[in-house]
Amino acid sequence: MESYQQSVQDVLQEFNATAQGLTSAEAQQRLQTAGYNELKEADRDPVWKLILETFKDPMVVVLLLAALVQLALGEVMEAVIIFAVVLLNAVVGVVQTKKAEGALDALRQMTAPSAKVLRDGVKQTMAARELVPGDVVTLEAGDYVAADGRVLESSSLRVNEGMLTGESEPVEKHTDPITGESPLGDRKNMVYSGALVVYGRGNFVVTATAEKTEIGKIAGLLASAEAKQTPLQRKLATFSKRLGWVILALCILIFGVEAFRVWTGTETQDMTGALLKAFMFAVAVAVAAIPEALSSIVTIVLAVGTHKMARRHAIIRKLPAVETLGSTSVICTDKTGTLTQNKMTVVDSFLPGQSEDQFANHPEQWSVSERWLMQVAVLCNDAHINQDGAELGDPTEVALIAYSNEKRQPYAKLRREFPRETELPFDSDRKLMSTVHTIDGQRMLLTKGGPDVVLGRCSRILVNGEEQSVTEELLDGIRQQIEEFSDRALRVLAFGYKPLFTSGGVTFEDEQDLVLVGLKAMIDPPREEVFDSIEEARKAGIKAVMITGDHKTTAQAIARQIGLMKEKDIALTGQELDDLSEEELDQQLERISVYARVSPENKIRIVRAWQRKGKITAMTGDGVNDAPALKQADIGVAMGSGTDVAKDASAMILTDDNFVSIVSAVAVGRTVFDNIKKAIAYLFAGNLGAIIAILFALALDWVNPFNPIQLLFINLLNDSLPAIALGMEKAEPNVMRRKPRDINEGIFAGGMMKSVIARGVLIGAAVIVSQWLGLQQSPEMSIAMAFTTLILARTLQTFAARSNTQTAFGAGFFENKYVLGAVLLCFGLYGLTVLPGVREIFSIPTDFGWDEWKIAAGLALGAVALMEIWKLTPWASEKKQLVK
Repeated sequence: MESYQQSVQDVLQEFNATAQGLTSAEAQQRLQTAGYNELKEADRDPVWKLILETFKDPMVVVLLLAALVQLALGEVMEAVIIFAVVLLNAVVGVVQTKKAEGALDALRQMTAPSAKVLRDGVKQTMAARELVPGDVVTLEAGDYVAADGRVLESSSLRVNEGMLTGESEPVEKHTDPITGESPLGDRKNMVYSGALVVYGRGNFVVTATAEKTEIGKIAGLLASAEAKQTPLQRKLATFSKRLGWVILALCILIFGVEAFRVWTGTETQDMTGALLKAFMFAVAVAVAAIPEALSSIVTIVLAVGTHKMARRHAIIRKLPAVETLGSTSVICTDKTGTLTQNKMTVVDSFLPGQSEDQFANHPEQWSVSERWLMQVAVLCNDAHINQDGAELGDPTEVALIAYSNEKRQPYAKLRREFPRETELPFDSDRKLMSTVHTIDGQRMLLTKGGPDVVLGRCSRILVNGEEQSVTEELLDGIRQQIEEFSDRALRVLAFGYKPLFTSGGVTFEDEQDLVLVGLKAMIDPPREEVFDSIEEARKAGIKAVMITGDHKTTAQAIARQIGLMKEKDIALTGQELDDLSEEELDQQLERISVYARVSPENKIRIVRAWQRKGKITAMTGDGVNDAPALKQADIGVAMGSGTDVAKDASAMILTDDNFVSIVSAVAVGRTVFDNIKKAIAYLFAGNLGAIIAILFALALDWVNPFNPIQLLFINLLNDSLPAIALGMEKAEPNVMRRKPRDINEGIFAGGMMKSVIARGVLIGAAVIVSQWLGLQQSPEMSIAMAFTTLILARTLQTFAARSNTQTAFGAGFFENKYVLGAVLLCFGLYGLTVLPGVREIFSIPTDFGWDEWKIAAGLALGAVALMEIWKLTPWASEKKQLVK
């Protein structure tokens, strides 16, 4: 049996302990066996190992080989540039990895530093790490619980366990055993490490320490949860491997063909020079094919998306999360504070014999019953709202005084008019609270509590301002109203009073023979903007799923109200989920819209179930219990008001804790991914054009049209500016009407590959013609002509790359000013290459002038014009599946 199912005596016997605690000798012996009460730090890879991991990428290997060849040939500058690019990418990768390692550190810091323990029969304060199973620990308001344990004594002990259960209300603790299986949130005779005592006092016997505590189990889940790569990262990794091997094979093939020509050529041929030429062709192909700046450009475009999301209350901790949001198919969202206002609110009242139209905004218009109900609700109440508007006290009591203020009856004025004389505090056994006040010259006992308890202590009922004896007819009407409130998942409190004819204190026996005044019903209502946001998510093909620690009935009511739960959808509790096999869960998964009373293990299981179906899953959370699922999800979304553990395990933080911000961020994410694809297409189309020109020259035995430093200049500097500018493009039409991307969809899907090939062929053709014209003068002139045409065509291609469906004018020629600026800057950069003293580095002869430049520019403009015409043909159509 679990500790919460056993009696106090049985638990003490199981742990061979007494209510007076352990002796120092016993504790020391147990410490040797159980170990210290602290979470162990997981092993981490050293920095040098992380750096080496980045060199496993085949494209990086090819670049390093190219750099070594350049170094061997004496081309030091080209080699240094390549080494610098590779090292920069490695450093960026290591920094991002190190930033992601903070969740377990934050979890370890949440454990209490000290505890008040009974040792040798004496209460003493000691380091919490020295606690062992069987220790007896005392608790008072303000203490953090230092280990898991079974409650031995409770004097109105109330503990906030929201960091574990997700519930905002403190839990009243008792000592009675609980029969049957019970979720963690309902184990009211247990306390858990990391929880905060907010009221009362008590003591408990330690039943679990370190990794065996609930917070320790979460640490284990957090360590084992998989850190997911984003769809773009996975596709880029796969594509990089393939591209790397293709480039390597192509380089070997080129060198082999040239070597074969050397061996089968005339004997008078300079063999060393010919082999050197073959090497240079192979290196040029490698440098031309690999988009060296791709990683940096993707990072910058993601950073632009991060800035846009920050303006929409979404702070991105891990850049790839921007793109992941655009792929999201399922959002697993918390209820409290995310879909709701995280603020208990009075939404209905019931006064026997009175119509539903109650509580006008002018207190002088209230009936006698209304006045009594408000007075009891405000005076029998410990909550406050300070001068800064901060709400202090139980959320239910705060709702009552806030309602009074809303109805223009300041609660503070009532309390000044009728000050409290004495009280009977609330406790879980009575489920009542009573206070004494003198009202209209009569000393009165005011009582509030659970409706069944209050009703059972009433002998009279206030009906239309007059006291009447209790009748079955009146009771049936009240019970029917309580049931109706419960069906709406409202929290109900009953209010009564009783005249006192004696002075002095009161006892629990005085809470009898009450006059029932009425009922008030409260709920944490949905955010107003959530209704439209849930519908927007549905139109975008995104399923919203509620996962909450709240009760099933309340969760279902909110889910139906906001449109998250449809007619055929179902709700499960964590215990019901545990009873399902993996196969049964997979079969029902798409019908389950609400999960209630869930555990951390439940949350991870839900995320993994959706991931098995190939769905990109976002998970929201704010507590320690959410951290493992936040890490397991494709994108973890933490609340700005949540714990540091949740934030460190997440990829995104919502500063306003609002579901609406998630959907808004999805729209930005989709646009960012579109723009990344545009930047990638732009880079690869330009590189394809260069490769086509190199291979054509090789086939016809022409001089190599480019040298490596020209290609590096274009790839690293010239192409970077337009690619980044494409990251600033506005959203495509119907961006939030498209279905989420299939995770198996390649980078070049949706017509992008056709666009890349078409633009690459046109650029390559323009360069080939330009080189041929240059060869009519000299080999040196052909290189200058080819380089000029390539750089101009790739720069002007920016306009065509803005959209695969719209022409530059259709998309609004002046809409993206960053593109215009980037093109002008690129022209300026090209101008630097023809300056005296610099043109020699780029192999541009002195006789290259305006006539040659005009020919190259004309060919580049012609290629871009054909790209725009291509978009109007049926072959260029790009398919986007819209949600019906």
